[in-house]
Amino acid sequence: MMQNFDDIRPFNDDEVPAAVRRVVSDLYFPFLVNTIAPEKSINEVKQNILKIKTVQEFQEEITCAVLKKIVNKSITDFTCQGGEDLGKTKPYLFISNHRDIVLDAALLNLYFFQCGVQPTEITFGSNLMKNALSADLGKLNRMFRINRSGSIRDLYKNYMEVSSYIRHVISEKKRSVWIAQRNGRTKDGDDKTEAAVLKMFAMSSDDAFFENLTALNITPVAVSYEYEPCVFMKAAELFISSFTTYIKEKDEDYQSILNGIVSPKGHVNFAVTKTITAEELQQCDELEKGDKFTKLASIIDKRIYEAYVLEKNNYIAYDIITRKHKFADRYNENDKKEFLDYVAAGIEQLNMPKNKSDLETIVLNIYANPVKNKMTL
Repeated sequence: MMQNFDDIRPFNDDEVPAAVRRVVSDLYFPFLVNTIAPEKSINEVKQNILKIKTVQEFQEEITCAVLKKIVNKSITDFTCQGGEDLGKTKPYLFISNHRDIVLDAALLNLYFFQCGVQPTEITFGSNLMKNALSADLGKLNRMFRINRSGSIRDLYKNYMEVSSYIRHVISEKKRSVWIAQRNGRTKDGDDKTEAAVLKMFAMSSDDAFFENLTALNITPVAVSYEYEPCVFMKAAELFISSFTTYIKEKDEDYQSILNGIVSPKGHVNFAVTKTITAEELQQCDELEKGDKFTKLASIIDKRIYEAYVLEKNNYIAYDIITRKHKFADRYNENDKKEFLDYVAAGIEQLNMPKNKSDLETIVLNIYANPVKNKMTL
């Protein structure tokens, strides 16, 4: 019996009219409009949204307009490569390093719209869909829910359902999927693909490793930000986690989403890399069972490191952390002063005065780690 995936899937077009009515009636809708489009009246935005009849219309007319505004306001240079080389109708499983909760996948889809490639469906954590408004907006943007909590039995069931849904989207719906390379965002700037994510892909097929994963057209994506989204929030979490269990504050994830949207990001680059080849999968398949996915993870990481765009901030942080001048030709003293002033100001806002030195080291490492990964090539 074919699964309908109703508990995790995005909206179908016939569900859109009711969904947009809920969105514009939500208590937090005026706040959302004032945050993202303060120059427009609540009623004007409401009437535009109520005209929407399909998911495609919502993404093209509402989401793309919002994303273009975010790019214009918070990104100095938005560059992308590789989308033009994709098949216009061929579905892919895009696996990406993950730095911002919403923008990584959303901006990639904006790029796809711009170069005539169909937008992807997107994995989205169930913790971010607890709120009715965020759940509706997520499903209107082709996001599907993934549950990462519960007993071992629950987790197995959840991951099997997500794996089956991903394969269904690619094989039956002929649409691409975006997923992060790991469970949650990279907090320390050290992008590493988790083998467990790759094993989840394979759960939904009885085929052997090679045939199983060849069918998914796994394609790594590298996203790089000149100014790391929510970097000081990440640094505080890493610092607290170093000596005790970190407990998120209420609505912290939503604060991260808003922070990522409005904060300056400088140069942002997306690079869609070459799809994992049959030859590469065959190399993995020749290994022992436990090593197949580890090898595939390393191939994906290599693609991402090669395509990742390093900025002055990365080189400055690396030289400070290593106490060397290896990349001194990539920046000047004024660049270094501006970066350190930015770091100091951000740490000051955390209101953790006794730990400034530790926090500075964490922030510097977040920026330096992409350089270290690039150097492994």
